[in-house]
Parts: sequence; C-alpha cells; structure tokens
Amino acid sequence: MFIFKYKKSVILMLILLAVVIGGFYYFYNQVYYSHGNYAEKKIFKIKKGEGNAGIATRLKNENLISGKIYFYYYLRKNKLTNKILPGEYEFSGKLTIPEIAHIITQKKDDSIKVTFPEGWTTKEMELRIKNNELSGTDKFSELVKSADYFKETYNYDFLDNLPEGASLEGFLFPDTYFFAKNITAEGIIKKMLDNFDRKLSDDLNGEIKRQGKSIYEIMTMASIIENEVRTEDDRKTISDIFWGRIRTGQPLQSCATLAYILGVNKKQYSFEDTRVNSPYNTYLNKGLPPGPISNSGLISIKAAIYPIKTDYNYFLSDPETGQTIFSKTIEEHNANKVKYGL
Repeated sequence: MFIFKYKKSVILMLILLAVVIGGFYYFYNQVYYSHGNYAEKKIFKIKKGEGNAGIATRLKNENLISGKIYFYYYLRKNKLTNKILPGEYEFSGKLTIPEIAHIITQKKDDSIKVTFPEGWTTKEMELRIKNNELSGTDKFSELVKSADYFKETYNYDFLDNLPEGASLEGFLFPDTYFFAKNITAEGIIKKMLDNFDRKLSDDLNGEIKRQGKSIYEIMTMASIIENEVRTEDDRKTISDIFWGRIRTGQPLQSCATLAYILGVNKKQYSFEDTRVNSPYNTYLNKGLPPGPISNSGLISIKAAIYPIKTDYNYFLSDPETGQTIFSKTIEEHNANKVKYGL
C-alpha cells in the first residue's frame, strides 16, 4: 500500500513538473519568439499620453503580439513601463515582443536610415554601411560569406539545399532600413534576411516547387534579370528567353554576368570580354552561373518565377535610351545590332 501511494505521489509530482515546465516554455515562447509576420510595412501610431493598456490592446488586436500579459511582463522585467515614446512606427516581418519594445522605446534619432538599391552586390551594400558609420561593418564581409551560419542559427528555410560554401549574395533584400547606430553586422544581415523571408511568400515558394526549381536557381536567374533590363514586362520576357536557352542547352550570353566578372558596366562588350575565364561567364558556360550576381528586388524575383511566354529569342538595349529591342531570328538581331551601333 505504501509503495502504491509512493508511486502515485511520484507520478503526480512528475505530472506537476511537466505542467510547470510546459507552462514556462509556452510563456517564454510567447514573449521571445515572433508572432506577427507582415509582408508589407505596417504603420503603428502611439499617441502622447496613451497608456500601456491601450497600446497592448491595439498590438494584440493588430496581431503583432499574442497576448497583453506577455507584453506587460517584458516591459516590467526590463523596466520599460514608463519608457514608451509617442510617434509613428513601422513594423514588418517576424517581430518578437523584445523587438517591438525596443522599437517603441528608442528615440528615432538613434536610428540611421540606409537604402540599398535593387541589383546591388553585397560589396556595394558593405560600402554603404561603412559610409553611414554603422558600428557593425567590421564583420559584415566575413559573415555574408557563410550562408550555413545563418541557416543553422536562425533556421531560414530558404537557405536549405544551397551549394557548399555558398554566400548570402542574392538573399540580402534591397530596401530602406532603419538601423540602430550600435547594431552589429549580424543584426544588419538578420534584418535583411527577415525581410527576404517575408517577401518570398508561400505562394511564390509553392510555384517554385511546382516548377521543380530551387530557390537558389530562382535567385540566380533573378539577379541576372535585375541587371539586364529595366521594365517589369521586359524582365518577364527575357526570363522566358533565358529559361528557354537553358532548356535547349544554349549559353545564356548575359552581359550582366560580364559586368559582374569585370566589375564594370559597358554599353558594348568586346569579343575579348566574352572570353574571360570565369565560371560566371555565361558566354563560355552553359546554364546558370554558380550563384546570384546581385541582390534582386521583388519584381525580378517574380519575373524569374513567372516568365511571359514569347516568340522572341534575342534582345539588346538601345545604348542611348536603354529601351530593350527584341527580335525573333538571329538575322533580325544582327540587323538591330547594326542599327543601334552595337
């Protein structure tokens, strides 16, 4: 009888312990893991004199936090109860309660606005970061070389199945960011990867899988398209031309890859330029280059996924206007080259 009661007590103790541990884990998860996930920027306004209860209620109603009690807990624990500042804030991506609390308790003067144009390389981004005197520049170039680190540390699904030794080129989403002056290089990169993560929606992911392609292939194609032509329709058209060349075993012959190799944009590349020995030279090598040559915007990413079916096989850019001139046959293409002085 005593043994039975003892076993019963042990079982009850274990159940109670499991409940306590489970409750602690659930509470911790609600506070320190992201809840909202917004593909576009969400504006959240805090009025002067607005109480924490009202702020918490609106955060909950707008699905930015999972519960008011978790928000209260974090504010009290970190002595931020009276530190919330009135103003207009931008929320986007996967945000945790600590991240939201940090945003609404920091003076905007503490942030530096940095814009990365579409089609920039990680080297160009690094230079802009340095020019803005952000503290996290020293390790930026080193960290962007290791996609594996960010995959293992933050479990980004879009970094699955990358080639060994792949960098983050192609995944640092070009946009306007607000960085704290003391942000680390890892913090800068994570913010850009979070942005990429929300931009690559489930629908886009599903279509990539349906086509039997990888995200890495799409980002590589998008990076070429980004630097070849200007308009959305032109990008979708040359996407079909390039994918068609891959299907038929032809080299892409992309001038954008020559610009990447040579480090210079030219109106016209010489025959010698097309002979440069590089795995990124799509005049010498068939198929896609080893990886992205820049960081693409959403328009080019969508163009790589959703090409416009076309009968065109060739194109060139008018060196004066930048207009894309398409042709169906090599004879038409050669005639256009003469016409536009190429």
